[in-house]
Amino acid sequence: MLAQEIIRKKRDGQLLSRAEISDFVTALSDGSLTESQAAAFAMAVFFRGMDEDETVALTLAMRDSGRVLSWNDLGRPVADKHSTGGIGDNVSLMLAPIAAACGLAVPMISGRGLGPTGGTLDKLESIPGYTVNPDEETLARTMREAGTAIIGQSGALAPADKRLYAIRDVTATVESMPLIVSSILSKKLAAGLQTLVLDVKYGSGAFMRDPDDAQALARLLVKVANDAGLPTTALVTDMNEPLADAVGNALEVDNALAFLRGEKAGTRLEAIVLATAAEMIGNAEGSSHGQAFSRAREVLSSGKALETFGRMVAGLGGPADFTDRSEKYRVAAPVIRPVEAPCAGYIAAMDARAIGVSVVSLGGGRRKPDDTIDHRVGYSGLKPIGSKVDAGEPLGFVHAANEDDARAAISAMVAATAFADTAPPDRPLILERITG
Repeated sequence: MLAQEIIRKKRDGQLLSRAEISDFVTALSDGSLTESQAAAFAMAVFFRGMDEDETVALTLAMRDSGRVLSWNDLGRPVADKHSTGGIGDNVSLMLAPIAAACGLAVPMISGRGLGPTGGTLDKLESIPGYTVNPDEETLARTMREAGTAIIGQSGALAPADKRLYAIRDVTATVESMPLIVSSILSKKLAAGLQTLVLDVKYGSGAFMRDPDDAQALARLLVKVANDAGLPTTALVTDMNEPLADAVGNALEVDNALAFLRGEKAGTRLEAIVLATAAEMIGNAEGSSHGQAFSRAREVLSSGKALETFGRMVAGLGGPADFTDRSEKYRVAAPVIRPVEAPCAGYIAAMDARAIGVSVVSLGGGRRKPDDTIDHRVGYSGLKPIGSKVDAGEPLGFVHAANEDDARAAISAMVAATAFADTAPPDRPLILERITG
């Protein structure tokens, strides 16, 4: 293989064969491809794109660049979900134990925060002792005992994707749809899944702001996943405000525990979690949406999902009594201040991205890849769009490391919130369900 010839071919808008893509990915993973060649390839794909056959070939080649897991010994349907990310999106923390409590095996490979969107691994690392990169024996035991393990991508899974993603991140080529699709799906295919559910978000706090773009991405993801042999459906969901009423790592874990105790009934968060759980269960077992939804709600209300979360945490090195005594392990931020409404009225809109950026500024996200995260900081008790407030009433609470940070975060939250004299119209939470 001559890498420069493959790059030239794609640069000129020609289609690449499966063999060419496979050879290129092999070189990417074994180190024989230079950083500049990988960057040039990413830029060529960014501008010229790939058709569906090329995208499937790239996905499968990156899957096969490393180990592919197998869970045949568990005797359970193997399922997972992937979200394109948002602000206050802690769905995975509740969804994985709900699905596992319903009899599914859920090996959930998650990521860290990217820009203003929080990362599931960063949230879980706020739990003392929780190991996001367990050894194989620990992972296998946790899957047997809890039915789920939320972990990070090991170097053995889709290593070509890991290298290409790092290059895309610093060469302004992240927003290439074929590269997004192949990156997401190669990791999921390597995880040994039998079915997958995607949550593709749109709005002010999402990667895709325009709903049409989100729908196009969701359709391509579903098509490529199914063509690659992984039965997949997708939900296109609203992210024009934080999904949970908390944003920030430890605060979102607290929110997840409250959810699993049944304290978040009737919220947008509950609607998304149960809809996604029903999708996972129905896809994996062939049951109707109504039956799957009822099962998900039952394990939530009975406490089985909370017990499953506790077993997963303990299995991966966290405290055995975490779900019963989480306050014992919580380290609160030194400064907690209310964000007071500047006027009376209805909350009409939010800039969810600005809220996420504010959490990064508080120290709850990374400015540079090697930054240390302050798990304590963020927002809690956020009121949703449509809430009626009086002047001076808290819109939520800032958790900060110092008073200066708190004042800046209060200003950011107020600036990110719009008010009106009348209640805003309702927005659909789930815009579309895509099956193929």
